[in-house]
Amino acid sequence: MQVNMLEAKNTLSRLVAAVERGEDVVLARNGKPVARIAPYEAPRVKPPGAWKGKAKASPGWDSPETNAEVTKLIEESAMRGV
Repeated sequence: MQVNMLEAKNTLSRLVAAVERGEDVVLARNGKPVARIAPYEAPRVKPPGAWKGKAKASPGWDSPETNAEVTKLIEESAMRGV
């Protein structure tokens, strides 16, 4: 269903009900489609632990050398104001 803006302003509740029934509602300005009213979809959130076993750390990721290098990079960034 396509409706012009003035009609949409006057019949918003009816248009939302149409979307809830599964209809496609397109808003038009002077007969030209410009927007669509779509049903709300809740954001998909991964459950806690979804990454467990999927990320692998390299050997030595927490070595004193690596930590020193990371510290140096952070300090250099702070000095540059990044």
